[in-house]
Amino acid sequence: MTKNPHPQPSRTPARYDARHIDDDGADISYSVDGVGPALVLVHGTALNAQTNWADLVEPLSQIRTVIRPNYSGSGSTTDTGGELTVARLATQVVSAAKAANAIPFDLVGFSLGAAVAVHIAAHHPETVRSLVLVGGLLTSEDPRMQLQLRLWQGLIGDDPAALAKIIVLTGFSQSFLASLNETTLAGMVDTISTETDWIGMARQVALALVLDVRAEAMRVQTPTLSIGLSQDQIAPPHLAEALAKRIPGASFAQVDTGHLGPLEKPAELELLITKFLQQQMPARAADQSS
Repeated sequence: MTKNPHPQPSRTPARYDARHIDDDGADISYSVDGVGPALVLVHGTALNAQTNWADLVEPLSQIRTVIRPNYSGSGSTTDTGGELTVARLATQVVSAAKAANAIPFDLVGFSLGAAVAVHIAAHHPETVRSLVLVGGLLTSEDPRMQLQLRLWQGLIGDDPAALAKIIVLTGFSQSFLASLNETTLAGMVDTISTETDWIGMARQVALALVLDVRAEAMRVQTPTLSIGLSQDQIAPPHLAEALAKRIPGASFAQVDTGHLGPLEKPAELELLITKFLQQQMPARAADQSS
């Protein structure tokens, strides 16, 4: 069941919010902006389609039809409950893209969304033209990652206000935080405290604790760029580099930012993403003409 407006004319920029009920009973919210070939953006843990991508939508939508789904635990998406899996979230993203008439698409995933994107490229190769992974990782088995995620898990229930402060302190680079005044920092903490779906985040963190897409990464045949974030304290850039090495033919690049790069350095990320997508177009045109 799909509840969305009639598709826009092919060269008229789209702008609408919609909902789609997938075969698993999830009521998925998603947004569509722009004109051109489809580009799907997948958000990370505790973020949503708006907070994760707000600063990249406008430039990307000038040349692409940008689809931003909210998977379970984020935005106004609801589901039937139960444990989240990467496969379940991947199915929701693909289902929303189909509802938006956006198959095939280029795909960008951030953090947990990068793992979801890897799963989609591995298991739904016919839907994905190219793949960009930002601040991603293969597995969360590293002891430091486990310590961090379990700290988040505990604070979600006991002291979410403290976790909001930790997210600011570890999500952004030291240089970025040093450029802000006390009022701005307090406002950022307050925004996270009041706008985060803590129950949804708890479900996503439970998934992150058992995350492992090593097998899926080896199956990806799509042109791929993995972007590490050089001042990332949540998912250090060597994890994104390891992800690139696992995917056949993938390339690796870095942006000088903390983990929340889409919020801290959106312009730099947009340039990298756009350049990579443009590089794939001549190759696709050659394949179609041969």
